[in-house]
Amino acid sequence: MTYSNYASQVYYITKKASEIIMEFYSGKIEVLIKEDESPVTPADLAANKFIVEQLAEMAPDIPIVSEENDADENAKAAKAKIFWLVDPLDGTKSYIKKTDEFTVNIALIEGGVPVGGAIFLPAKNVGYFTAEDGNAYKQEQDGLPTEIRVRPVPEDGLTVIASHSHRAPETDEFIESLRLVKGIISAASSMKFCLVAEGAADIYPRFGRTMEWDIAAGHAILNAAGGQITKIDGSEMEYGKEGLDNPYFIAKAADENS
Repeated sequence: MTYSNYASQVYYITKKASEIIMEFYSGKIEVLIKEDESPVTPADLAANKFIVEQLAEMAPDIPIVSEENDADENAKAAKAKIFWLVDPLDGTKSYIKKTDEFTVNIALIEGGVPVGGAIFLPAKNVGYFTAEDGNAYKQEQDGLPTEIRVRPVPEDGLTVIASHSHRAPETDEFIESLRLVKGIISAASSMKFCLVAEGAADIYPRFGRTMEWDIAAGHAILNAAGGQITKIDGSEMEYGKEGLDNPYFIAKAADENS
């Protein structure tokens, strides 16, 4: 697997990009509006510049798709067999509100599949990543990384995780269709995938618009932890799609969860 050659350095890049983001966090956050009417901040742009430069230096032959890159450049890069997929600051709205639930995301896509990735939570100083051995790990406060795995289906019911700001009516309908639900927790950004991967939640249904860069690193980490992401019909999620937007999906610990 190609990613094993880059795993350690990719995780390092997410950590350093997180430090850049936090340099902007203590003061008043400047907010700009992009053409698609979504917010962007100087922290998004600074983190993106750093990540793109670092990836290009590390692997000059691998093209890069990033939320903050030019759309035409992204479309060309996404046609490659192997490409990086980057969200330099996922959860920009959470960043602006200073709720601490924002992340840095890098994944490697090979043959339409996320083969490895890293996610870092700058405000919490917590990272999740796939390592050279293909397993998923969590590192807290610069301590030693510990391997994480999804948990078996709890006998007393599932813990469902849902989006803070993008919870559609279809999400509630899906939750009602599950066999036994113990509780519902809310979270923002790609940290939702991490919660499933480490066994803090069991299933994350998403009935709303997302882009490939929103989910790729989380998908890689969840896969490495024994979980999966599928489309609503159970088929595999592909990357490098025209437009780079995703269909609705279910992220979960195991098939038995639904």
